[in-house]
Amino acid sequence: MTTVASDPEGGTPTRSRPALLTFLGGVGTVTGSKFLVESDHARVLVDCGLFQGLADLRRRNWRKLPCDAEDIETVVITHAHLDHCGYLPRLTRHGFRGRIVTTEYTARLMEIVLLDSAKLQTEAARHANEHGWSKHRPALPLYDDSDVDRTLKLLQPVPTGTPVDIATGTRLTLHPAGHILGSSWVHLTLEDGHTLAVSGDLGRPGHPLLSPPEPFSGADVLLMESTYGNRRHEEAAGRAHFADAVTRTLARGGTVVIPAFALDRTEVVLHELAELRRTGRLPAAVPVYVDSPMALAALDVYRDALLTRAPELRPEIALAGTDALSPEPFRLIRSIQESVDLSRTGGPAVIVSASGMATGGRVLHHLRRLLPDPRNAVVVVGFAAQGTRARDLVDGAKALKMFGEYVPVRARVADVPHFSAHADAGQVIEWLRGAPPPHTTYLVHGEPEAAEALRDRIDRTLGWTAVVPRSGERVLVR
Repeated sequence: MTTVASDPEGGTPTRSRPALLTFLGGVGTVTGSKFLVESDHARVLVDCGLFQGLADLRRRNWRKLPCDAEDIETVVITHAHLDHCGYLPRLTRHGFRGRIVTTEYTARLMEIVLLDSAKLQTEAARHANEHGWSKHRPALPLYDDSDVDRTLKLLQPVPTGTPVDIATGTRLTLHPAGHILGSSWVHLTLEDGHTLAVSGDLGRPGHPLLSPPEPFSGADVLLMESTYGNRRHEEAAGRAHFADAVTRTLARGGTVVIPAFALDRTEVVLHELAELRRTGRLPAAVPVYVDSPMALAALDVYRDALLTRAPELRPEIALAGTDALSPEPFRLIRSIQESVDLSRTGGPAVIVSASGMATGGRVLHHLRRLLPDPRNAVVVVGFAAQGTRARDLVDGAKALKMFGEYVPVRARVADVPHFSAHADAGQVIEWLRGAPPPHTTYLVHGEPEAAEALRDRIDRTLGWTAVVPRSGERVLVR
């Protein structure tokens, strides 16, 4: 279908030109997702993520976008992880004043995430200036609380499953993605009638808390995440590996530290620990601590969803209520002093703390204390991007650099990717199967090997045209 527009001077009607899609982030990497869609009368950005991990990637956060921020009419956010929404305050600082459209739960979680991000960046800049470990004079945060406050005022939550007009000639429908609470995949109908779908981060059907993602229904162009494009989740084996890592560590009197994303991963880990407590594999005398202000704030949002039996929750989890996330006895560590006191306690114990990739937050203090002792263990419960401390641990690093010094790694490290909230390669194929083939499927939000493997699998299994785009590349939506 092609839209015919009237000539404002009364002449011959003009046809809308195909929209232009630019890959600004989330290409060749699992961070920084940003996809710009430009039509004749609208400019829409789908996701606005922060680059994380390798220094070369992080430096991209300081570059201006190739378009003026004030010219972007609407930003659509698929979910509240930093790599999909964490650049928003920087965009606002550069002049963006349009709408930010997302789901209600994503809006609530985004407030927590962005305020925490601004706080961490401000603290890191202050620490660098006080101790002189940054080459920048002075070190500055990417954004601060005031930028976040301006950003939050632009949020406009919309319901899933309901088409809404979000920009001139552009209609949006959000569909549940089953990745974290509030996550969605995006379907856009553009000015010329062509359609674009963006998977965001697609959840796995076996998520212990959330219902499976709503199946893909088709689009002219699809942007498909490929985080686990070359892997398969072994769920039963993963749960057994997690239980074994916990029980063995506790048996030798050690402490288990679990770097966990504050959104969803903490809740999934608590659910698994509650199951271990119920079956007796996690002794009643062993305390479980949650030490992350952001994780605790997110936990409150999840509890609200449980209490109201949010439709995106699995029915059995909604019926279980907040008990599903309560491995009693467990203690919520809120203040800095409580966190300091916790750092002085010995094992056996379980500490769940953010960030999940060990790039910042309170978990670094626990790692600095616990890594040198071989009785302890670090359990990495999801995808660890290149350039992060979690990835270094998984890859067998003998020392980690934290706070300007190297800390020896003598604790045991368990890699348990089963806890990832991303669909694996086979689950992606099943999500796509049955939909009419897009003109082109672009593999995004994945490291090169994963994206290329998923591209080949889609081509081989479904017969679709699949492409791994380059950073900054521009293509037509047709």
